[in-house]
Amino acid sequence: MVHLKNLQEIQHLRESAQLVSRTLAEVAGHMREGVTTLELDKVAEAYITGHNARPAFKGYKVGREVFPSTLCTSVNQQVVHGIPNDVPLKSGDIVSIDCGVHLNGYYGDSAYTFGVGQLSDEVIKLCHVTYDSLYKGIDKSRVGFRVGDISEAIQSYCEGHGYGVVRDLVGHGIGRSLHEAPQVPNFGRKGTGRKLKKGLTICIEPMINMGTHEVYTGEDRWTINTLDELPSAHYEHMVLIDKGEAEVLSTFEYIENIIEAPYKLEFTNG
Repeated sequence: MVHLKNLQEIQHLRESAQLVSRTLAEVAGHMREGVTTLELDKVAEAYITGHNARPAFKGYKVGREVFPSTLCTSVNQQVVHGIPNDVPLKSGDIVSIDCGVHLNGYYGDSAYTFGVGQLSDEVIKLCHVTYDSLYKGIDKSRVGFRVGDISEAIQSYCEGHGYGVVRDLVGHGIGRSLHEAPQVPNFGRKGTGRKLKKGLTICIEPMINMGTHEVYTGEDRWTINTLDELPSAHYEHMVLIDKGEAEVLSTFEYIENIIEAPYKLEFTNG
């Protein structure tokens, strides 16, 4: 069942979104060659708990599997759900950092793909297109539109650049639960799916592969990898459906005040 949020709930979600955004910025301040994703995980956990919240992902269960870490850290061909480890990041790597928080009964969830050192032109373009596709989806997040309008905007833009749009994983609603209805795929047909209503809060998160859209789960039973082992990029925002333009509850501004993001595109409606 889809739960439309009232003003008090929306304010709580704004606070959770701000915390998760600032946590990613704290991680950004430690992103460099030689750092390990396990070190970044400890930075994030300390920041979250230091702000009277708890990590949303640590202890998250799917069946019998329990996620062990605060962050999902997915490097290069890893799409999402990567488990932090002690392997140093090197120049040319990209790493999707997905973070969730639980604050005052409400969840925050956002993700950003960071570049380490000197990136290849091909990887920069992948990040460009994935980043921009997120905002193309947000532009379709309006009262009276449908989930399929978001999905089609992301899919057509990314496939138009020759990239694979992951189908096995989707965006989602968010509120008192980390994953609520409705699902928000990154592929679909406009004019289809659930109609968007005022007060709906969703996470839009394009997961875009340089090559095939096909993926597989690694031996750790969490990490999702591209089937052809080509890189993947991932960005995620929390979005409130309102009359007129959607309100983006999370922000990348804190991150991009800290790091250079040469692969960032300025979104335009043109």
